[in-house]
Amino acid sequence: MGGDVALMGLGGLVALAVACSAPMSQAGSGPSPPPPAEDLALAPSPAPSPAPPPPPPAAPPPATPPVAVEVPAKRYAQLDRSGCEAELARRSIAFSRVDEARGVLAPVRLAGPLHGVTFRTALPAAERASSPWEIVDCRLALSLDDFAAQLAEHDVVEVVHYSVYRPPSTSWPPGKVASRHPGALAIDAATFVKKDGRTLAIERDFHGRIGAATCGHAGASPSPATAEAKELRRIVCDAADAKLFNVELTPDFNWAHRNHLHLELTAGVRWFVVR
Repeated sequence: MGGDVALMGLGGLVALAVACSAPMSQAGSGPSPPPPAEDLALAPSPAPSPAPPPPPPAAPPPATPPVAVEVPAKRYAQLDRSGCEAELARRSIAFSRVDEARGVLAPVRLAGPLHGVTFRTALPAAERASSPWEIVDCRLALSLDDFAAQLAEHDVVEVVHYSVYRPPSTSWPPGKVASRHPGALAIDAATFVKKDGRTLAIERDFHGRIGAATCGHAGASPSPATAEAKELRRIVCDAADAKLFNVELTPDFNWAHRNHLHLELTAGVRWFVVR
């Protein structure tokens, strides 16, 4: 009964009170008389059911962590000798370890092509096997491996360079690691040889202008813009976009670079230079 009363409301209670106060003679003899009009006027309408509360706002989706973009030159430059040689092995790059090269952290000689591209000097094969100019720091070899994958798209099978390693003076402190050529971390690439025997020679085909922009600017284009010059420009700028080297110097930089591309890995820096 108590639960039923709770559901009747005030109007229902009034009607119930009137019915209960009727004379006994009228009880059960017919319908109870309606309550007085003034009671009906005073009786409040049943309260409407409250609106359901709005649903809670949807929880925001979990934040997607930013995808780290690898910077090859930065990652390679941080490797030590054992870590770098392990990476060469993981990539199945053929190399021979050089026990000692003054100023070089991880000296090696490449013993085969990278993605079908051979990096070599113009020396006869018999001399190349012992030439210091063909010693490469293992970390630069990783950058050259990535570069070779890009060069293969241009049907390049050989890169003829002037040198990689240029030993520092005999007064160089033992165990101190050098940079650039004395650290075997830079290559001076002069000629790109294609499968069909055609060549892209920097001195003949680059068509740069000292002080001109090389990549990334509206005016960065060779003059004259021959097919060979445009292809060399794509080679340089694709490597720059991929951040394979910290430094790329071209004939646009100065007269000393009129005949080669200086491609350099630099340890411990965040900057990149393309000139």
